[in-house]
Amino acid sequence: MRMYVIGGLASVLGLSLVGVDGRVVRDATELEDALDACTKDDTIGLLLVTTDVAQLARERMDALEAESMAPLVVEIPGEEPGPTGPSLRDSVQRAVGVGLGGD
Repeated sequence: MRMYVIGGLASVLGLSLVGVDGRVVRDATELEDALDACTKDDTIGLLLVTTDVAQLARERMDALEAESMAPLVVEIPGEEPGPTGPSLRDSVQRAVGVGLGGD
């Protein structure tokens, strides 16, 4: 089983550096297509979706998070602060103690 990420460009590229495959999504249609492909792929065990992208299809994401066992669907912080938490940049800075720049 492998991990897969759906999110914005920076999140997908960042996780690709540690060996996680992914797909960049820019709108709701692309997200729906990516979710369809991932839920049909038996090799994906953990599907990570960034919070900012998950907002594009909130109802479907909530259903997948609650019901899907294969793959297990988990939201992670995205590039921008979400309504429920800090951005990925803020989380890394808090964990590591070093800013990532870019501001």
